[in-house]
Amino acid sequence: MKATGIIRQIDSVGRFVLPSEIREKFGIKTGGALEVFVDDDSIILKKYEPTCIFCGNLENIVSYNHRKVCKECIKNLIDINENN
Repeated sequence: MKATGIIRQIDSVGRFVLPSEIREKFGIKTGGALEVFVDDDSIILKKYEPTCIFCGNLENIVSYNHRKVCKECIKNLIDINENN
């Protein structure tokens, strides 16, 4: 893990400002989303990128009932349905 030397204070409701240099480096735009992970005593923030709920693919993603599914998995589901 690389240190940035940037320190931010947390306000009374748990918010802090992610520096613009970091947002720009990772392409995080206003209104963008971050995923929060915990690893032992570390908190990890990662730019959220929707992936297919079945295979984890990042490409050719469509939304169905507020879930992300890739076109390949949709094709596989159609094939399964047609063969049953």
